[in-house]
Amino acid sequence: MSFTKDVKLEVSLQELNTEEKRAELSALLQMTSSLSISNRGIALVSKTENAPVSRAIYRLCKELYEVEITPSVKRKMNLNKNLIYRLRLEGSVKEILQDLGIYSSRGLLDRPLRKIVAKDNCARAYLAGAFMAEGSVNAPTKPNYHLEIEAESEKHAIFLIELLERFAIPAKKMERRNHWIVYIKAAEKIADFLRCIGASNSLLQFEDARITRDLSSNVTRLNNVEIANVVKSMEAATKQLEDIQFLKEQDQLRYMDDKLLDVIALREENPEASLNELAELYRMQTGNVVSKSGLKHRFVKLHEWRERIEKNDE
Repeated sequence: MSFTKDVKLEVSLQELNTEEKRAELSALLQMTSSLSISNRGIALVSKTENAPVSRAIYRLCKELYEVEITPSVKRKMNLNKNLIYRLRLEGSVKEILQDLGIYSSRGLLDRPLRKIVAKDNCARAYLAGAFMAEGSVNAPTKPNYHLEIEAESEKHAIFLIELLERFAIPAKKMERRNHWIVYIKAAEKIADFLRCIGASNSLLQFEDARITRDLSSNVTRLNNVEIANVVKSMEAATKQLEDIQFLKEQDQLRYMDDKLLDVIALREENPEASLNELAELYRMQTGNVVSKSGLKHRFVKLHEWRERIEKNDE
Protein backbone atom coordinates (compact mmCIF):
# COMPACT_ATOMS: atom_id res chain seq x y z
CA MET A 1 0.00 0.00 0.00
CA SER A 2 1.29 3.47 -0.88
CA PHE A 3 1.90 6.15 1.74
CA THR A 4 -1.00 8.20 0.32
CA LYS A 5 -3.37 5.27 0.76
CA ASP A 6 -2.11 4.74 4.30
CA VAL A 7 -2.91 8.36 5.16
CA LYS A 8 -6.37 8.22 3.58
CA LEU A 9 -7.22 4.98 5.36
CA GLU A 10 -6.15 6.38 8.72
CA VAL A 11 -8.11 9.62 8.25
CA SER A 12 -11.22 7.77 7.06
CA LEU A 13 -11.39 5.84 10.36
CA GLN A 14 -11.35 8.86 12.68
CA GLU A 15 -14.13 9.49 15.16
CA LEU A 16 -15.83 12.84 14.46
CA ASN A 17 -18.60 14.88 16.02
CA THR A 18 -21.61 15.98 13.96
CA GLU A 19 -20.16 19.32 12.86
CA GLU A 20 -16.88 17.70 11.83
CA LYS A 21 -18.72 14.99 9.91
CA ARG A 22 -20.66 17.65 8.02
CA ALA A 23 -17.46 19.55 7.13
CA GLU A 24 -15.62 16.42 6.00
CA LEU A 25 -18.57 15.19 3.94
CA SER A 26 -18.89 18.66 2.39
CA ALA A 27 -15.39 18.35 0.95
CA LEU A 28 -15.80 14.70 -0.05
CA LEU A 29 -19.03 15.22 -1.98
CA GLN A 30 -17.93 18.52 -3.53
CA MET A 31 -14.73 16.96 -4.89
CA THR A 32 -15.93 13.48 -5.91
CA SER A 33 -19.52 14.05 -7.04
CA SER A 34 -21.63 15.37 -9.88
CA LEU A 35 -25.36 15.99 -10.23
CA SER A 36 -27.43 13.68 -12.38
CA ILE A 37 -30.87 14.84 -13.52
CA SER A 38 -33.38 12.37 -14.96
CA ASN A 39 -37.11 11.72 -14.98
CA ARG A 40 -36.58 10.17 -11.55
CA GLY A 41 -35.39 13.52 -10.22
CA ILE A 42 -32.00 14.79 -9.05
CA ALA A 43 -29.33 12.33 -7.93
CA LEU A 44 -25.79 12.78 -6.77
CA VAL A 45 -23.14 10.44 -8.14
CA SER A 46 -19.87 10.08 -6.23
CA LYS A 47 -16.85 8.36 -7.83
CA THR A 48 -13.47 7.47 -6.33
CA GLU A 49 -10.73 4.91 -6.87
CA ASN A 50 -10.11 4.57 -3.14
CA ALA A 51 -12.29 2.05 -1.29
CA PRO A 52 -11.84 3.53 2.23
CA VAL A 53 -12.85 6.94 0.88
CA SER A 54 -15.99 5.49 -0.69
CA ARG A 55 -16.83 3.74 2.57
CA ALA A 56 -16.30 7.00 4.48
CA ILE A 57 -18.73 8.84 2.18
CA TYR A 58 -21.31 6.07 2.54
CA ARG A 59 -21.00 6.00 6.33
CA LEU A 60 -21.15 9.80 6.76
CA CYS A 61 -24.20 10.10 4.50
CA LYS A 62 -26.01 7.39 6.43
CA GLU A 63 -25.08 8.86 9.82
CA LEU A 64 -26.12 12.41 8.94
CA TYR A 65 -29.08 12.04 6.56
CA GLU A 66 -31.99 9.90 5.48
CA VAL A 67 -30.85 9.12 1.97
CA GLU A 68 -31.01 6.22 -0.45
CA ILE A 69 -27.55 5.10 -1.57
CA THR A 70 -26.82 2.63 -4.33
CA PRO A 71 -23.18 1.45 -4.41
CA SER A 72 -21.49 -0.12 -7.42
CA VAL A 73 -17.99 -0.99 -8.59
CA LYS A 74 -16.59 -0.70 -12.10
CA ARG A 75 -13.16 -1.41 -13.55
CA LYS A 76 -11.51 1.32 -15.59
CA MET A 77 -10.69 0.45 -19.18
CA ASN A 78 -7.10 1.67 -19.14
CA LEU A 79 -3.66 0.16 -18.63
CA ASN A 80 -3.91 0.15 -14.84
CA LYS A 81 -7.52 -1.08 -14.86
CA ASN A 82 -8.16 0.39 -11.40
CA LEU A 83 -11.50 -0.10 -9.72
CA ILE A 84 -13.92 2.83 -9.54
CA TYR A 85 -16.20 2.88 -6.49
CA ARG A 86 -19.47 4.60 -7.33
CA LEU A 87 -22.21 5.80 -4.98
CA ARG A 88 -25.55 7.06 -6.29
CA LEU A 89 -27.44 9.19 -3.74
CA GLU A 90 -31.16 9.73 -4.29
CA GLY A 91 -33.83 11.46 -2.25
CA SER A 92 -33.50 14.87 -0.67
CA VAL A 93 -30.24 15.57 -2.53
CA LYS A 94 -30.65 19.34 -2.80
CA GLU A 95 -31.48 19.68 0.88
CA ILE A 96 -28.41 17.61 1.83
CA LEU A 97 -26.11 19.69 -0.37
CA GLN A 98 -27.60 22.90 1.02
CA ASP A 99 -27.00 21.65 4.55
CA LEU A 100 -23.40 20.91 3.57
CA GLY A 101 -23.03 24.48 2.28
CA ILE A 102 -22.14 23.52 -1.30
CA TYR A 103 -25.43 24.12 -3.15
CA SER A 104 -27.59 27.12 -3.96
CA SER A 105 -30.26 28.01 -6.51
CA ARG A 106 -27.43 28.41 -9.04
CA GLY A 107 -26.26 24.83 -8.54
CA LEU A 108 -23.10 23.42 -6.91
CA LEU A 109 -20.87 26.11 -5.41
CA ASP A 110 -17.15 26.60 -6.11
CA ARG A 111 -16.44 26.72 -2.39
CA PRO A 112 -18.49 25.85 0.70
CA LEU A 113 -20.22 28.47 2.79
CA ARG A 114 -18.07 29.95 5.56
CA LYS A 115 -20.28 28.49 8.27
CA ILE A 116 -19.14 24.98 7.33
CA VAL A 117 -15.51 25.75 8.30
CA ALA A 118 -16.05 28.56 10.83
CA LYS A 119 -14.55 26.49 13.68
CA ASP A 120 -10.96 25.26 13.50
CA ASN A 121 -11.93 21.65 14.14
CA CYS A 122 -14.37 21.81 11.22
CA ALA A 123 -11.73 23.43 9.01
CA ARG A 124 -9.40 20.52 9.82
CA ALA A 125 -12.17 18.04 9.00
CA TYR A 126 -12.79 19.80 5.67
CA LEU A 127 -9.08 19.61 4.80
CA ALA A 128 -9.09 15.92 5.75
CA GLY A 129 -12.02 15.34 3.40
CA ALA A 130 -10.33 17.30 0.61
CA PHE A 131 -7.17 15.21 0.96
CA MET A 132 -9.14 11.95 1.00
CA ALA A 133 -11.01 13.02 -2.12
CA GLU A 134 -8.19 14.40 -4.30
CA GLY A 135 -4.96 14.42 -2.32
CA SER A 136 -1.63 12.68 -2.63
CA VAL A 137 1.69 12.80 -0.79
CA ASN A 138 5.09 11.41 -1.68
CA ALA A 139 6.50 8.76 0.61
CA PRO A 140 9.13 10.30 2.92
CA THR A 141 11.71 7.88 1.54
CA LYS A 142 11.54 9.59 -1.85
CA PRO A 143 14.10 12.31 -2.69
CA ASN A 144 11.50 15.08 -3.05
CA TYR A 145 8.87 16.07 -0.48
CA HIS A 146 5.54 16.90 -2.11
CA LEU A 147 1.90 16.97 -1.01
CA GLU A 148 -0.92 18.16 -3.24
CA ILE A 149 -4.70 18.41 -3.49
CA GLU A 150 -6.49 18.80 -6.80
CA ALA A 151 -9.05 21.58 -6.35
CA GLU A 152 -12.40 21.90 -8.14
CA SER A 153 -11.55 25.35 -9.54
CA GLU A 154 -9.19 28.26 -9.01
CA LYS A 155 -11.63 29.74 -6.48
CA HIS A 156 -11.67 26.45 -4.61
CA ALA A 157 -7.85 26.33 -4.71
CA ILE A 158 -7.70 29.80 -3.15
CA PHE A 159 -10.18 28.67 -0.51
CA LEU A 160 -8.01 25.65 0.39
CA ILE A 161 -4.91 27.87 0.62
CA GLU A 162 -6.80 30.21 2.98
CA LEU A 163 -7.79 27.28 5.17
CA LEU A 164 -4.21 26.04 5.32
CA GLU A 165 -2.96 29.51 6.27
CA ARG A 166 -5.19 29.36 9.36
CA PHE A 167 -2.90 26.59 10.60
CA ALA A 168 0.37 28.28 9.53
CA ILE A 169 0.78 25.92 6.57
CA PRO A 170 1.84 27.95 3.52
CA ALA A 171 0.75 26.45 0.20
CA LYS A 172 0.85 27.48 -3.44
CA LYS A 173 -1.37 26.83 -6.44
CA MET A 174 -0.66 26.01 -10.05
CA GLU A 175 -2.62 24.96 -13.12
CA ARG A 176 -1.84 21.52 -14.53
CA ARG A 177 -3.67 20.13 -17.55
CA ASN A 178 -6.71 22.37 -16.95
CA HIS A 179 -6.85 21.42 -13.25
CA TRP A 180 -5.90 23.58 -10.27
CA ILE A 181 -3.44 22.05 -7.82
CA VAL A 182 -2.73 23.21 -4.28
CA TYR A 183 0.67 21.95 -3.17
CA ILE A 184 3.11 21.96 -0.24
CA LYS A 185 6.84 21.29 -0.69
CA ALA A 186 8.48 21.85 2.71
CA ALA A 187 8.87 18.64 4.71
CA GLU A 188 8.08 20.39 8.01
CA LYS A 189 4.84 21.81 6.59
CA ILE A 190 3.79 18.45 5.16
CA ALA A 191 4.28 17.07 8.67
CA ASP A 192 2.14 19.95 10.01
CA PHE A 193 -0.59 19.07 7.49
CA LEU A 194 -0.63 15.41 8.55
CA ARG A 195 -0.87 16.58 12.15
CA CYS A 196 -3.65 19.02 11.19
CA ILE A 197 -5.88 16.35 9.63
CA GLY A 198 -5.29 13.90 12.49
CA ALA A 199 -3.11 11.36 10.67
CA SER A 200 -0.97 10.68 13.76
CA ASN A 201 0.39 7.26 12.77
CA SER A 202 1.26 8.46 9.28
CA LEU A 203 2.91 11.52 10.81
CA LEU A 204 5.16 9.32 12.97
CA GLN A 205 6.02 7.18 9.95
CA PHE A 206 6.76 10.31 7.88
CA GLU A 207 8.92 11.93 10.57
CA ASP A 208 10.82 8.72 11.32
CA ALA A 209 11.68 8.14 7.66
CA ARG A 210 12.46 11.83 7.11
CA ILE A 211 14.80 12.07 10.10
CA THR A 212 16.57 8.84 9.11
CA ARG A 213 16.95 10.04 5.53
CA ASP A 214 18.09 13.54 6.51
CA LEU A 215 20.57 12.10 9.02
CA SER A 216 21.99 9.82 6.36
CA SER A 217 22.28 12.76 3.96
CA ASN A 218 24.03 14.88 6.59
CA VAL A 219 26.49 12.09 7.39
CA THR A 220 27.24 11.66 3.69
CA ARG A 221 27.67 15.40 3.30
CA LEU A 222 30.05 15.58 6.27
CA ASN A 223 32.02 12.62 4.95
CA ASN A 224 32.31 14.31 1.57
CA VAL A 225 33.52 17.51 3.22
CA GLU A 226 36.07 15.58 5.28
CA ILE A 227 37.34 13.73 2.22
CA ALA A 228 37.58 17.00 0.30
CA ASN A 229 39.56 18.56 3.14
CA VAL A 230 41.95 15.58 3.27
CA VAL A 231 42.51 15.75 -0.49
CA LYS A 232 43.07 19.50 -0.31
CA SER A 233 45.54 19.07 2.58
CA MET A 234 47.45 16.36 0.71
CA GLU A 235 47.67 18.47 -2.45
CA ALA A 236 49.02 21.41 -0.42
CA ALA A 237 51.58 19.15 1.32
CA THR A 238 52.74 17.77 -2.04
CA LYS A 239 53.31 21.29 -3.40
CA GLN A 240 55.19 22.28 -0.23
CA LEU A 241 57.47 19.24 -0.55
CA GLU A 242 58.10 20.11 -4.21
CA ASP A 243 59.10 23.66 -3.19
CA ILE A 244 61.45 22.28 -0.51
CA GLN A 245 63.05 19.81 -2.92
CA PHE A 246 63.59 22.55 -5.51
CA LEU A 247 65.18 24.91 -2.97
CA LYS A 248 67.46 22.10 -1.75
CA GLU A 249 68.61 21.39 -5.30
CA GLN A 250 69.36 25.09 -5.70
CA ASP A 251 71.36 25.07 -2.43
CA GLN A 252 69.13 27.75 -0.90
CA LEU A 253 68.66 26.33 2.60
CA ARG A 254 71.97 27.91 3.81
CA TYR A 255 70.45 31.36 3.32
CA MET A 256 67.34 30.67 5.42
CA ASP A 257 66.61 31.52 9.06
CA ASP A 258 65.73 28.97 11.73
CA LYS A 259 61.97 29.50 11.39
CA LEU A 260 61.97 28.39 7.77
CA LEU A 261 64.42 25.54 8.42
CA ASP A 262 62.19 24.29 11.25
CA VAL A 263 59.08 24.04 9.04
CA ILE A 264 61.11 22.40 6.26
CA ALA A 265 62.28 19.67 8.64
CA LEU A 266 58.80 19.33 10.10
CA ARG A 267 57.21 18.90 6.67
CA GLU A 268 59.77 16.39 5.48
CA GLU A 269 59.30 14.31 8.64
CA ASN A 270 55.50 14.47 8.30
CA PRO A 271 54.66 14.55 4.57
CA GLU A 272 50.94 13.76 5.01
CA ALA A 273 50.17 15.89 8.08
CA SER A 274 47.71 18.80 7.91
CA LEU A 275 48.70 22.30 9.01
CA ASN A 276 46.81 21.81 12.28
CA GLU A 277 48.74 18.60 12.93
CA LEU A 278 52.05 20.29 12.05
CA ALA A 279 51.29 23.14 14.45
CA GLU A 280 50.72 20.66 17.28
CA LEU A 281 53.91 18.73 16.41
CA TYR A 282 55.87 22.00 16.32
CA ARG A 283 54.61 22.90 19.82
CA MET A 284 55.52 19.46 21.18
CA GLN A 285 59.01 19.50 19.65
CA THR A 286 60.05 23.11 20.34
CA GLY A 287 57.81 24.23 23.18
CA ASN A 288 56.83 27.22 21.06
CA VAL A 289 53.34 27.90 19.78
CA VAL A 290 52.72 28.67 16.12
CA SER A 291 49.30 29.01 14.55
CA LYS A 292 48.01 27.32 11.42
CA SER A 293 48.11 30.65 9.62
CA GLY A 294 51.68 31.20 10.86
CA LEU A 295 52.80 27.90 9.35
CA LYS A 296 50.95 28.66 6.14
CA HIS A 297 52.73 32.01 5.92
CA ARG A 298 56.14 30.29 6.16
CA PHE A 299 55.26 27.84 3.40
CA VAL A 300 54.08 30.75 1.28
CA LYS A 301 57.48 32.41 1.81
CA LEU A 302 59.21 29.22 0.63
CA HIS A 303 57.04 29.14 -2.49
CA GLU A 304 57.75 32.80 -3.23
CA TRP A 305 61.49 32.10 -2.76
CA ARG A 306 61.23 29.37 -5.38
CA GLU A 307 59.36 31.67 -7.78
CA ARG A 308 62.06 34.37 -7.48
CA ILE A 309 64.78 31.88 -8.35
CA GLU A 310 62.83 30.53 -11.33
CA LYS A 311 62.20 34.05 -12.54
CA ASN A 312 65.91 34.95 -12.27
CA ASP A 313 66.84 31.81 -14.18
CA GLU A 314 64.51 32.83 -16.98
